[in-house]
Amino acid sequence: MAEIKTDWVILNVADGATMRSYVARPQNSARHTGLLVFQEAFGVNGHIRDVTERFAREGYVAIAPELFHRTATGFEGAYNNFEAAMPHIRALTDQNLEADVRSAYEWLHADPASREQPIACVGFCMGGRMTFLTNALLPVKAAISFYGGGIAPNPFSPGLLSRAGDLHAPQLLFWGGLDKHIGPEQTRAVTEALRAAGKPFVNVEFSDADHGFFCDARSSYNPSAARQAWALALTFLNIYAPCSADL
Repeated sequence: MAEIKTDWVILNVADGATMRSYVARPQNSARHTGLLVFQEAFGVNGHIRDVTERFAREGYVAIAPELFHRTATGFEGAYNNFEAAMPHIRALTDQNLEADVRSAYEWLHADPASREQPIACVGFCMGGRMTFLTNALLPVKAAISFYGGGIAPNPFSPGLLSRAGDLHAPQLLFWGGLDKHIGPEQTRAVTEALRAAGKPFVNVEFSDADHGFFCDARSSYNPSAARQAWALALTFLNIYAPCSADL
């Protein structure tokens, strides 16, 4: 495991906004693969910062941009109060999110620790949708989605399946079989769209896991599913976007 250092950085976004982002990276002087880490609806909170640091210890330069920066800087919602996040979620647009992703992606390409290295992405819940959007937008090498709501159409979103043909990289999808927010009709729609587009993907359902199963701060945390998903995620990244071996 690499020794890491962490920091907050301020990124300039193309529309003139500024976006605070949490960065974790190995302390050594080698250059490493970059990793975009996309938040849940509850902000770049302790869990997302911890995940960002875990990936950095594996050898990645990981950055978690605050996607609610236009409505709240430093927002950290409680897991039992989803309503507090709703105003920030409703204010998001794909146009603004694409500008945010480009800013974080360009930061990774320019930073001395990850300059001109491959870049991958991982995200959770709304961040899982962000990995699909990023994969369609930018030439990432791997994309990992944990219970990504809004990839398939739902009553609140038209979804992103029309962009399945634009994906640049293999997509790993994790779902909870007990997830009432993202039912089997939605997960099936995602895999069918990827299959029809001829895009490489890996689809994993943990039958006894609920939405948010990876997060140890949530009541739905499932330790067994989380451990398996972590191992699969690292294997997937090691195949398509390996980190530096110089730790």
